Amino acid sequence: MGNNPASMTSNAPRRRTRVGATAALAAGSILSGLLAYVFFALVTRGLGAEMAAPVSVLWSYWGFAAAGITFPVQHWIARSVAADGRESTVRAALRRVAIIAGTTAVVVGAVAWLVREPLFDLDGPEFPLLVVAVTLGSAAMGLVRGVLAARQRYGAVGGVLIAENLVRCLVAQALLVAGVTDPAAYGGALLAGYAACLAWPSAWRLAGGTADGGRAAAFLGGAVGGQVLGQAVLTGGPVLLALAGSAPRDVTALFAGLALFRIPYTLALGQVTQLTAGVTALVMAGRRSRLTRLNRVVAGGTIAAALVAAAIGAGAGPPLLALIFGADVRLETGQTLLLAVGTTFALANLVLAVVVLAHDRAPLLVAVWVAALAPGALVFGLAPGAALDRTITAFVAVEAVVWIALLAVAGQAARRTATGLTNPA
Repeated sequence: MGNNPASMTSNAPRRRTRVGATAALAAGSILSGLLAYVFFALVTRGLGAEMAAPVSVLWSYWGFAAAGITFPVQHWIARSVAADGRESTVRAALRRVAIIAGTTAVVVGAVAWLVREPLFDLDGPEFPLLVVAVTLGSAAMGLVRGVLAARQRYGAVGGVLIAENLVRCLVAQALLVAGVTDPAAYGGALLAGYAACLAWPSAWRLAGGTADGGRAAAFLGGAVGGQVLGQAVLTGGPVLLALAGSAPRDVTALFAGLALFRIPYTLALGQVTQLTAGVTALVMAGRRSRLTRLNRVVAGGTIAAALVAAAIGAGAGPPLLALIFGADVRLETGQTLLLAVGTTFALANLVLAVVVLAHDRAPLLVAVWVAALAPGALVFGLAPGAALDRTITAFVAVEAVVWIALLAVAGQAARRTATGLTNPA
């Protein structure tokens, strides 16, 4: 009786628009994730487990760069615009962002060159140069997706996600048909996906105005630091094995196992685009009860999901690896169980990272990940078994410690929001 029909009528199209945007983004995330795994499946089936090892390391770095560079840039832009309603703050900081991206590319490329033989088992410059290009491409992808998300063009964000990995699959398939067996050519196929950035030219044009980009750049620095450390844990296992002198077959097997159980995480990287603006709005409005309830949902959901993941990892993990990546890519049941649990914690940590960023607590992400590396190093050094087993166990330990710490940080931030202590960017 108290409802206003006119208000209900006006709100209905907006609700339908939000639902449609969410559905489009979800579809784009799912299809993009599937295409990403199709790409690497093409590589492993075309080259074999041993020859695909350098591409698996590069693909690991692509996942690292997507979450460690693309993710912070994208969510910095989305949060900045959600907080003050202007694109000028983002535009004012772009020069700083370009300097950060360029410096990171040079440093990472130099490191890749110095360790090229143990890392890629190759002596040429091709893969270190590909590492540089992937770093720059990841920053460009973050800019495009972030601007589109800030403008609430979530369907376009989904389109970018699909186009990026579709291009990779098409190029890889063409190489297979042509009989190309050079691993660097397939690394170039991965790089070709960034051409999708050019399909949305409007995202490269930001509204002008006077603004100070210094605070936004500081926020971005904290976000990049936290995500880089997080991705080093999530995707760095194969790199650690390669540097430890493990057999290329083990490197590829761990990479494939992480890739398989990281599917929900990969899909969520695109889907959490809307979460940044939503949680930022709650923070700006001081909605303590809803923020606290979100933290509780993440905590309970993680525990339940980890139990389900453990059962799936133990029962379906080994046969799925053989089915998707080939019969010569093998892990034991206990190894796949632990990988499934670890990546579940990683997914929860992704959601909690968005919450922490929305509270403008980016530097705490760095502190949490740095602190969690110590117990991980102890596990790796003291746990029994081969390097592969110790790497997997350390991965789970670090992700679990970070999950506990980020829940505490998010809870404290929610309480500070209620007393007016939050200082949004």
